[in-house]
Amino acid sequence: MVATAATSAFFPAAPLPPDVGSKPSSTKLGSSNVDACGMKSKSDSSRGLKLKTNAQAPSKINGTTVGLTSSMEGVKSGDETPSPPPRTFANQLPDWSMLLAAITTVFLAAEKQWMMLDWKPKRTDVLIDPFGLGRMVQDGFVFRQNFSIRSYEIGADRTASIDTLMNHLQETALNHVKSAGLLGDGFGATPEMCKKNLIWVVTRMHCLVDRYPTWGDVVQVDTWVSSSGKNGMRRDWLVRDCSTGETLTRASSVWVMMNKQTRRLSKMPDEVRAEIEPFFVDTPPIIDEDGRKLTKLDDSTADHIRSGLSPRWNDLDVNQHVNNVKYVGWILESAPQSILETHELSGMTLEYRRECGRDNVLQSLTAVSGANVGGLQDSGFVECQHLLRLEEGAEIVRGRTVWRPKHAKNFGNLGQVPAEST
Repeated sequence: MVATAATSAFFPAAPLPPDVGSKPSSTKLGSSNVDACGMKSKSDSSRGLKLKTNAQAPSKINGTTVGLTSSMEGVKSGDETPSPPPRTFANQLPDWSMLLAAITTVFLAAEKQWMMLDWKPKRTDVLIDPFGLGRMVQDGFVFRQNFSIRSYEIGADRTASIDTLMNHLQETALNHVKSAGLLGDGFGATPEMCKKNLIWVVTRMHCLVDRYPTWGDVVQVDTWVSSSGKNGMRRDWLVRDCSTGETLTRASSVWVMMNKQTRRLSKMPDEVRAEIEPFFVDTPPIIDEDGRKLTKLDDSTADHIRSGLSPRWNDLDVNQHVNNVKYVGWILESAPQSILETHELSGMTLEYRRECGRDNVLQSLTAVSGANVGGLQDSGFVECQHLLRLEEGAEIVRGRTVWRPKHAKNFGNLGQVPAEST
Protein backbone atom coordinates (compact mmCIF):
# COMPACT_ATOMS: atom_id res chain seq x y z
CA MET A 1 0.00 0.00 0.00
CA VAL A 2 2.80 2.42 0.79
CA ALA A 3 4.52 1.76 -2.49
CA THR A 4 1.29 2.24 -4.37
CA ALA A 5 0.64 5.60 -2.71
CA ALA A 6 4.15 6.81 -3.43
CA THR A 7 3.94 5.75 -7.04
CA SER A 8 0.63 7.49 -7.57
CA ALA A 9 2.18 10.78 -6.47
CA PHE A 10 4.55 10.75 -9.46
CA PHE A 11 2.56 8.93 -12.15
CA PRO A 12 -1.02 9.43 -13.36
CA ALA A 13 -3.58 7.12 -11.78
CA ALA A 14 -5.69 4.98 -14.09
CA PRO A 15 -9.34 6.14 -14.28
CA LEU A 16 -11.87 4.03 -12.43
CA PRO A 17 -14.06 1.84 -14.64
CA PRO A 18 -17.75 2.58 -14.66
CA ASP A 19 -20.06 0.42 -12.60
CA VAL A 20 -21.08 -2.71 -14.43
CA GLY A 21 -24.72 -2.79 -15.14
CA SER A 22 -25.32 0.88 -14.56
CA LYS A 23 -27.85 2.33 -16.93
CA PRO A 24 -27.93 5.88 -18.19
CA SER A 25 -31.00 7.73 -16.99
CA SER A 26 -33.06 9.86 -19.30
CA THR A 27 -33.70 13.54 -18.55
CA LYS A 28 -35.48 16.32 -20.26
CA LEU A 29 -33.45 18.64 -22.55
CA GLY A 30 -32.25 21.77 -20.81
CA SER A 31 -32.49 20.46 -17.27
CA SER A 32 -29.38 20.16 -15.12
CA ASN A 33 -28.33 16.57 -14.72
CA VAL A 34 -25.02 17.15 -12.90
CA ASP A 35 -24.66 19.12 -9.64
CA ALA A 36 -21.65 21.16 -8.51
CA CYS A 37 -20.03 18.10 -6.99
CA GLY A 38 -20.18 16.13 -10.20
CA MET A 39 -22.93 13.81 -8.87
CA LYS A 40 -25.73 12.46 -11.03
CA SER A 41 -28.92 14.51 -10.91
CA LYS A 42 -32.33 12.92 -10.49
CA SER A 43 -33.60 14.87 -13.48
CA ASP A 44 -33.75 13.12 -16.83
CA SER A 45 -31.42 14.10 -19.64
CA SER A 46 -30.90 13.11 -23.23
CA ARG A 47 -28.96 9.91 -23.50
CA GLY A 48 -25.29 10.48 -24.34
CA LEU A 49 -25.54 14.28 -24.02
CA LYS A 50 -22.25 15.90 -22.89
CA LEU A 51 -22.30 19.05 -20.76
CA LYS A 52 -19.52 21.50 -19.89
CA THR A 53 -19.83 23.86 -16.94
CA ASN A 54 -19.01 27.55 -17.34
CA ALA A 55 -17.25 27.69 -13.98
CA GLN A 56 -13.55 27.23 -14.57
CA ALA A 57 -10.46 27.81 -12.42
CA PRO A 58 -8.28 30.72 -13.46
CA SER A 59 -5.68 29.76 -16.05
CA LYS A 60 -2.89 31.58 -14.19
CA ILE A 61 -2.15 32.23 -10.51
CA ASN A 62 0.58 34.76 -9.71
CA GLY A 63 1.88 34.48 -13.25
CA THR A 64 2.08 30.63 -13.08
CA THR A 65 0.03 28.60 -15.53
CA VAL A 66 -2.06 25.96 -13.81
CA GLY A 67 -3.37 22.91 -15.54
CA LEU A 68 -6.60 22.55 -13.58
CA THR A 69 -9.81 22.33 -15.59
CA SER A 70 -13.34 21.90 -14.57
CA SER A 71 -14.13 18.47 -13.33
CA MET A 72 -17.40 18.73 -15.20
CA GLU A 73 -15.78 18.64 -18.64
CA GLY A 74 -16.12 15.38 -20.44
CA VAL A 75 -18.53 13.86 -17.92
CA LYS A 76 -21.28 11.92 -19.53
CA SER A 77 -24.78 11.84 -18.20
CA GLY A 78 -24.59 8.20 -17.41
CA ASP A 79 -21.33 8.30 -15.39
CA GLU A 80 -21.74 7.60 -11.73
CA THR A 81 -18.29 8.93 -10.73
CA PRO A 82 -16.28 11.35 -12.93
CA SER A 83 -12.62 10.59 -13.63
CA PRO A 84 -10.27 12.60 -11.40
CA PRO A 85 -7.63 14.79 -13.10
CA PRO A 86 -4.29 13.10 -13.74
CA ARG A 87 -1.95 13.37 -10.76
CA THR A 88 1.59 14.31 -11.71
CA PHE A 89 4.65 15.53 -9.82
CA ALA A 90 4.33 19.02 -11.31
CA ASN A 91 0.78 19.74 -10.21
CA GLN A 92 1.43 18.44 -6.71
CA LEU A 93 4.05 21.16 -5.98
CA PRO A 94 3.00 24.28 -4.04
CA ASP A 95 3.02 27.74 -5.67
CA TRP A 96 6.36 29.29 -4.66
CA SER A 97 5.97 32.52 -6.64
CA MET A 98 4.39 34.48 -3.80
CA LEU A 99 7.11 33.41 -1.36
CA LEU A 100 9.89 34.30 -3.80
CA ALA A 101 8.31 37.68 -4.51
CA ALA A 102 8.16 38.45 -0.79
CA ILE A 103 11.80 37.44 -0.25
CA THR A 104 12.92 39.57 -3.22
CA THR A 105 11.02 42.59 -1.91
CA VAL A 106 12.65 42.27 1.51
CA PHE A 107 16.15 42.01 0.05
CA LEU A 108 15.67 44.99 -2.28
CA ALA A 109 14.44 47.14 0.58
CA ALA A 110 17.37 46.10 2.76
CA GLU A 111 19.86 46.80 -0.05
CA LYS A 112 18.39 50.26 -0.64
CA GLN A 113 18.68 51.16 3.04
CA TRP A 114 22.24 49.82 3.20
CA MET A 115 23.35 51.87 0.20
CA MET A 116 21.76 55.03 1.59
CA LEU A 117 23.55 54.61 4.91
CA ASP A 118 26.98 53.29 3.92
CA TRP A 119 27.57 54.98 0.57
CA LYS A 120 26.34 58.45 1.39
CA PRO A 121 29.27 60.89 0.91
CA LYS A 122 30.55 62.59 4.00
CA ARG A 123 30.27 65.94 2.26
CA THR A 124 26.98 66.97 0.76
CA ASP A 125 28.65 69.18 -1.86
CA VAL A 126 30.59 66.26 -3.34
CA LEU A 127 28.26 64.04 -5.38
CA ILE A 128 29.42 60.62 -6.53
CA ASP A 129 28.60 59.57 -10.06
CA PRO A 130 28.54 55.75 -9.76
CA PHE A 131 28.80 55.24 -13.51
CA GLY A 132 31.55 57.81 -14.15
CA LEU A 133 29.71 59.30 -17.11
CA GLY A 134 30.46 62.91 -16.19
CA ARG A 135 28.28 65.99 -16.30
CA MET A 136 28.46 69.73 -16.78
CA VAL A 137 28.36 71.83 -13.60
CA GLN A 138 28.63 75.51 -12.67
CA ASP A 139 26.33 76.74 -15.44
CA GLY A 140 28.02 74.53 -18.03
CA PHE A 141 31.51 75.98 -17.66
CA VAL A 142 33.04 73.08 -15.70
CA PHE A 143 32.95 69.41 -16.61
CA ARG A 144 33.04 66.88 -13.75
CA GLN A 145 33.73 63.16 -13.94
CA ASN A 146 34.47 60.48 -11.36
CA PHE A 147 36.95 57.62 -11.63
CA SER A 148 37.38 54.54 -9.48
CA ILE A 149 41.01 53.52 -9.04
CA ARG A 150 41.36 49.99 -10.40
CA SER A 151 43.80 47.31 -9.26
CA TYR A 152 45.69 47.46 -12.57
CA GLU A 153 46.20 51.24 -12.21
CA ILE A 154 48.35 51.08 -9.07
CA GLY A 155 52.08 50.59 -8.87
CA ALA A 156 54.59 49.04 -6.51
CA ASP A 157 53.72 51.60 -3.82
CA ARG A 158 50.04 50.50 -3.89
CA THR A 159 49.02 53.93 -5.14
CA ALA A 160 47.87 55.17 -8.53
CA SER A 161 50.73 55.89 -10.89
CA ILE A 162 51.37 59.29 -12.47
CA ASP A 163 50.38 57.73 -15.82
CA THR A 164 46.97 56.86 -14.37
CA LEU A 165 46.39 60.43 -13.22
CA MET A 166 47.46 61.83 -16.58
CA ASN A 167 45.08 59.47 -18.39
CA HIS A 168 42.24 60.69 -16.17
CA LEU A 169 43.06 64.28 -17.10
CA GLN A 170 43.04 63.48 -20.80
CA GLU A 171 39.79 61.52 -20.58
CA THR A 172 37.92 64.35 -18.88
CA ALA A 173 39.23 66.83 -21.46
CA LEU A 174 37.81 64.77 -24.32
CA ASN A 175 34.52 64.14 -22.54
CA HIS A 176 34.24 67.85 -21.82
CA VAL A 177 34.37 68.59 -25.55
CA LYS A 178 31.88 65.79 -26.20
CA SER A 179 29.42 66.98 -23.54
CA ALA A 180 29.60 70.51 -24.95
CA GLY A 181 28.49 69.16 -28.32
CA LEU A 182 31.73 70.15 -30.04
CA LEU A 183 33.28 66.77 -30.72
CA GLY A 184 34.01 66.11 -34.37
CA ASP A 185 35.85 63.22 -36.01
CA GLY A 186 39.25 64.19 -34.65
CA PHE A 187 40.80 63.55 -31.24
CA GLY A 188 39.01 66.33 -29.35
CA ALA A 189 38.67 68.44 -32.49
CA THR A 190 35.58 70.56 -33.10
CA PRO A 191 33.52 70.35 -36.33
CA GLU A 192 35.17 73.48 -37.74
CA MET A 193 38.61 72.10 -36.88
CA CYS A 194 37.80 68.91 -38.76
CA LYS A 195 36.81 70.91 -41.84
CA LYS A 196 40.21 72.64 -41.81
CA ASN A 197 42.25 69.50 -40.88
CA LEU A 198 43.28 70.97 -37.53
CA ILE A 199 44.06 69.06 -34.34
CA TRP A 200 44.98 70.03 -30.77
CA VAL A 201 48.54 69.54 -29.51
CA VAL A 202 49.77 70.28 -25.99
CA THR A 203 52.77 72.59 -25.65
CA ARG A 204 53.14 72.83 -21.88
CA MET A 205 51.95 70.81 -18.88
CA HIS A 206 52.38 71.66 -15.21
CA CYS A 207 51.17 69.21 -12.57
CA LEU A 208 51.33 69.12 -8.75
CA VAL A 209 50.40 65.99 -6.79
CA ASP A 210 49.49 66.49 -3.14
CA ARG A 211 48.53 62.86 -2.56
CA TYR A 212 48.16 59.77 -4.69
CA PRO A 213 44.89 57.82 -4.42
CA THR A 214 44.91 54.12 -3.64
CA TRP A 215 43.07 51.09 -4.94
CA GLY A 216 39.30 51.45 -4.53
CA ASP A 217 39.32 55.23 -4.04
CA VAL A 218 36.91 57.30 -6.11
CA VAL A 219 38.36 60.56 -7.40
CA GLN A 220 36.46 63.53 -8.80
CA VAL A 221 38.05 65.40 -11.70
CA ASP A 222 36.93 68.92 -12.64
CA THR A 223 38.18 70.59 -15.81
CA TRP A 224 37.59 73.92 -17.57
CA VAL A 225 39.15 75.98 -20.36
CA SER A 226 40.36 79.55 -20.75
CA SER A 227 42.01 81.64 -23.43
CA SER A 228 45.81 81.59 -23.72
CA GLY A 229 47.15 84.31 -25.97
CA LYS A 230 45.77 84.81 -29.46
CA ASN A 231 46.02 81.26 -30.74
CA GLY A 232 46.12 79.06 -27.67
CA MET A 233 43.80 77.56 -25.08
CA ARG A 234 44.54 76.82 -21.44
CA ARG A 235 42.97 73.82 -19.75
CA ASP A 236 43.02 73.34 -15.97
CA TRP A 237 42.16 70.34 -13.81
CA LEU A 238 41.35 69.84 -10.15
CA VAL A 239 41.33 66.30 -8.74
CA ARG A 240 39.74 65.62 -5.36
CA ASP A 241 38.86 62.66 -3.15
CA CYS A 242 35.13 62.02 -3.50
CA SER A 243 34.65 60.87 0.08
CA THR A 244 36.51 63.70 1.82
CA GLY A 245 36.81 66.50 -0.74
CA GLU A 246 40.58 66.58 -0.20
CA THR A 247 42.58 68.05 -3.08
CA LEU A 248 44.80 65.39 -4.63
CA THR A 249 46.14 66.87 -7.86
CA ARG A 250 46.20 70.20 -9.69
CA ALA A 251 47.25 70.58 -13.30
CA SER A 252 47.37 73.28 -15.95
CA SER A 253 48.20 72.99 -19.65
CA VAL A 254 48.44 75.06 -22.84
CA TRP A 255 47.19 73.78 -26.20
CA VAL A 256 47.61 75.06 -29.76
CA MET A 257 46.43 73.89 -33.16
CA MET A 258 48.41 71.97 -35.73
CA ASN A 259 47.56 71.13 -39.32
CA LYS A 260 47.05 67.38 -39.55
CA GLN A 261 48.47 67.15 -43.08
CA THR A 262 51.43 69.54 -42.97
CA ARG A 263 52.20 68.87 -39.26
CA ARG A 264 52.81 72.60 -38.77
CA LEU A 265 51.36 74.84 -36.06
CA SER A 266 48.41 76.93 -37.17
CA LYS A 267 46.61 80.08 -36.08
CA MET A 268 43.17 79.69 -34.55
CA PRO A 269 40.55 80.38 -37.24
CA ASP A 270 37.70 82.72 -36.38
CA GLU A 271 35.18 79.92 -36.97
CA VAL A 272 36.90 77.72 -34.40
CA ARG A 273 37.17 80.58 -31.93
CA ALA A 274 33.44 81.19 -32.26
CA GLU A 275 32.82 77.53 -31.36
CA ILE A 276 34.94 77.31 -28.22
CA GLU A 277 34.98 80.88 -26.88
CA PRO A 278 31.51 80.63 -25.24
CA PHE A 279 32.96 77.95 -22.93
CA PHE A 280 35.99 79.98 -21.79
CA VAL A 281 36.25 80.86 -18.09
CA ASP A 282 38.03 84.06 -17.14
CA THR A 283 40.11 82.70 -14.26
CA PRO A 284 43.86 82.58 -13.50
CA PRO A 285 45.71 79.26 -13.83
CA ILE A 286 45.08 76.84 -11.00
CA ILE A 287 48.87 76.58 -10.59
CA ASP A 288 51.17 79.57 -10.46
CA GLU A 289 53.51 79.72 -13.42
CA ASP A 290 57.10 78.65 -12.78
CA GLY A 291 59.19 81.35 -14.42
CA ARG A 292 62.37 79.29 -14.41
CA LYS A 293 63.60 78.22 -17.81
CA LEU A 294 63.88 74.51 -18.45
CA THR A 295 67.46 73.37 -18.86
CA LYS A 296 68.68 71.78 -22.08
CA LEU A 297 70.67 68.64 -21.32
CA ASP A 298 73.32 66.93 -23.41
CA ASP A 299 75.66 64.00 -23.04
CA SER A 300 78.07 66.00 -20.87
CA THR A 301 75.49 67.43 -18.44
CA ALA A 302 73.21 64.39 -18.05
CA ASP A 303 73.82 61.97 -15.17
CA HIS A 304 71.74 59.14 -16.62
CA ILE A 305 70.94 58.28 -20.24
CA ARG A 306 68.53 55.63 -21.50
CA SER A 307 68.69 54.86 -25.24
CA GLY A 308 66.72 52.75 -27.66
CA LEU A 309 63.23 53.93 -26.71
CA SER A 310 60.75 53.48 -29.54
CA PRO A 311 56.97 53.78 -29.66
CA ARG A 312 54.77 50.76 -30.12
CA TRP A 313 51.63 50.72 -32.22
CA ASN A 314 49.49 51.03 -29.08
CA ASP A 315 51.36 54.22 -28.08
CA LEU A 316 49.86 56.12 -31.03
CA ASP A 317 46.58 58.01 -30.81
CA VAL A 318 44.03 58.59 -33.57
CA ASN A 319 46.12 61.52 -34.86
CA GLN A 320 48.97 59.08 -35.60
CA HIS A 321 51.42 60.53 -33.12
CA VAL A 322 52.55 59.41 -29.68
CA ASN A 323 50.11 60.22 -26.91
CA ASN A 324 51.49 62.90 -24.57
CA VAL A 325 51.00 60.60 -21.54
CA LYS A 326 53.55 58.17 -22.99
CA TYR A 327 56.26 60.85 -22.78
CA VAL A 328 55.94 60.85 -18.98
CA GLY A 329 56.86 57.18 -18.82
CA TRP A 330 59.82 57.65 -21.14
CA ILE A 331 61.13 60.56 -19.06
CA LEU A 332 61.06 58.45 -15.92
CA GLU A 333 62.96 55.65 -17.68
CA SER A 334 66.22 57.50 -17.00
CA ALA A 335 65.39 58.58 -13.44
CA PRO A 336 67.77 57.06 -10.86
CA GLN A 337 66.47 53.89 -9.23
CA SER A 338 67.47 55.21 -5.80
CA ILE A 339 65.09 58.15 -6.20
CA LEU A 340 62.25 55.93 -7.43
CA GLU A 341 62.59 53.69 -4.39
CA THR A 342 62.76 56.37 -1.71
CA HIS A 343 60.81 59.30 -3.21
CA GLU A 344 57.57 59.95 -5.03
CA LEU A 345 56.86 62.44 -7.78
CA SER A 346 55.24 65.58 -6.34
CA GLY A 347 55.61 68.07 -9.20
CA MET A 348 56.24 67.99 -12.92
CA THR A 349 56.68 70.58 -15.66
CA LEU A 350 56.87 69.46 -19.29
CA GLU A 351 57.50 71.51 -22.41
CA TYR A 352 56.60 69.72 -25.64
CA ARG A 353 58.74 70.86 -28.55
CA ARG A 354 58.14 68.29 -31.28
CA GLU A 355 55.83 65.38 -31.95
CA CYS A 356 57.04 61.80 -32.07
CA GLY A 357 56.04 59.31 -34.75
CA ARG A 358 55.88 55.56 -34.99
CA ASP A 359 59.32 55.06 -36.55
CA ASN A 360 61.29 57.37 -34.22
CA VAL A 361 63.91 56.10 -31.77
CA LEU A 362 64.48 58.22 -28.67
CA GLN A 363 66.87 58.84 -25.80
CA SER A 364 65.92 59.85 -22.26
CA LEU A 365 68.37 62.04 -20.30
CA THR A 366 68.18 62.95 -16.59
CA ALA A 367 70.34 65.16 -14.40
CA VAL A 368 69.89 65.36 -10.62
CA SER A 369 70.25 68.94 -9.43
CA GLY A 370 73.21 69.28 -7.10
CA ALA A 371 72.43 72.79 -5.92
CA ASN A 372 70.08 73.48 -3.05
CA VAL A 373 67.27 74.94 -5.15
CA GLY A 374 64.70 76.70 -2.99
CA GLY A 375 65.71 74.79 0.10
CA LEU A 376 64.44 71.51 -1.34
CA GLN A 377 67.36 69.37 -0.24
CA ASP A 378 67.04 70.58 3.35
CA SER A 379 63.55 69.07 3.46
CA GLY A 380 64.50 65.87 1.67
CA PHE A 381 63.12 66.98 -1.73
CA VAL A 382 65.06 66.25 -4.92
CA GLU A 383 64.81 68.06 -8.25
CA CYS A 384 65.70 66.57 -11.62
CA GLN A 385 66.08 67.96 -15.12
CA HIS A 386 64.97 65.88 -18.10
CA LEU A 387 65.28 65.78 -21.85
CA LEU A 388 63.62 63.45 -24.33
CA ARG A 389 65.22 63.61 -27.77
CA LEU A 390 65.55 61.70 -31.00
CA GLU A 391 68.77 59.73 -31.42
CA GLU A 392 69.87 62.18 -34.11
CA GLY A 393 69.57 65.02 -31.59
CA ALA A 394 66.19 66.79 -32.18
CA GLU A 395 64.43 67.69 -28.92
CA ILE A 396 61.02 66.19 -28.17
CA VAL A 397 60.31 67.21 -24.56
CA ARG A 398 62.11 69.19 -21.90
CA GLY A 399 61.09 68.62 -18.35
CA ARG A 400 61.63 69.22 -14.66
CA THR A 401 60.44 66.97 -11.82
CA VAL A 402 60.34 67.44 -8.06
CA TRP A 403 60.41 64.42 -5.74
CA ARG A 404 59.49 64.24 -2.05
CA PRO A 405 60.31 61.50 0.45
CA LYS A 406 57.63 58.83 0.47
CA HIS A 407 56.96 59.29 4.18
CA ALA A 408 56.68 63.09 3.91
CA LYS A 409 53.40 65.01 3.65
CA ASN A 410 52.85 67.98 1.42
CA PHE A 411 51.45 71.03 3.19
CA GLY A 412 50.84 73.13 0.11
CA ASN A 413 53.83 75.14 -1.09
CA LEU A 414 57.17 73.41 -1.37
CA GLY A 415 58.85 76.02 0.78
CA GLN A 416 56.57 75.14 3.69
CA VAL A 417 57.47 71.47 3.84
CA PRO A 418 59.03 70.61 7.21
CA ALA A 419 62.51 69.21 7.47
CA GLU A 420 62.99 65.48 7.03
CA SER A 421 62.62 63.57 10.27
CA THR A 422 65.38 61.30 11.44
